[in-house]
Amino acid sequence: MLDQRLSWRGRRIAWGRLGSGPPVVLCHGTPWSSALWAPIARALSADHTVYLWDMPGYGASSMDPAHAVDLGLQGELLAHMLATWDLQRPHVVAHDYGGAVALRAHLLHGRPMASMFLVDVVALAPWGSEFFRLVRQHAEVFAALPAPIHRSVVRGYIAGASHRGLRPEELEMLCAPWLTGPGQAAFYRQMAEADQRYTDEFADRLDRIDAPVRVVWGREDTWIPAEQGERLASAVPGATLGLVEDSGHLIQLDAPAVLAAELSRWLASVR
Repeated sequence: MLDQRLSWRGRRIAWGRLGSGPPVVLCHGTPWSSALWAPIARALSADHTVYLWDMPGYGASSMDPAHAVDLGLQGELLAHMLATWDLQRPHVVAHDYGGAVALRAHLLHGRPMASMFLVDVVALAPWGSEFFRLVRQHAEVFAALPAPIHRSVVRGYIAGASHRGLRPEELEMLCAPWLTGPGQAAFYRQMAEADQRYTDEFADRLDRIDAPVRVVWGREDTWIPAEQGERLASAVPGATLGLVEDSGHLIQLDAPAVLAAELSRWLASVR
């Protein structure tokens, strides 16, 4: 699905486009890739031009250890890609870190958006788990873990994002990018570079969002509690909130039909 490549500051960005109609850009989070959005992208492509991309350090994009992968850089890159794609006012759908990336592109880099659909996003402090903080203190140690131990860490960490439990093929899809040599280092590097200042920099500008906003959250999200979704919706004038029952952080897999219906209704309402 990501059949295109874009070079930016030495990084290789994998991206793809499918369908026709109003543009929709899908932004993934961590430790995910655009593969998490693939079924939604296919469904949307019947009526929209859908753009998928992997952030550098993730999925099929480059994982050079010399390249920073922090949220500041990712937001700047998204702004660049929207300009490269010549998208004047796309609809943006974002999950997890992708929310911070999209908000930075809009609020700090001035990219106009037709609407924002924010799913269990990183946006308001506090965020980041105890595991993130441990990795930040010992990133080199984690990067050097024997492969079988690293595999167990990745599988256990990712499995905890689902409320209903992941099927074996789903767990494999989410883990696969991180189980290579470069992938192992990249997995811990993105945690080591996590810094709350990248969301603090736009926290006082949320009332300046110049687009309709829909916030959707898994009620059982243990990574970013639903209270954060309520806070975010309250901070954005006119934003609405939808809580998805029996779903954790990975709504795309816990409740795909509910999420697809939510998104379809949203895009129909903001045309």
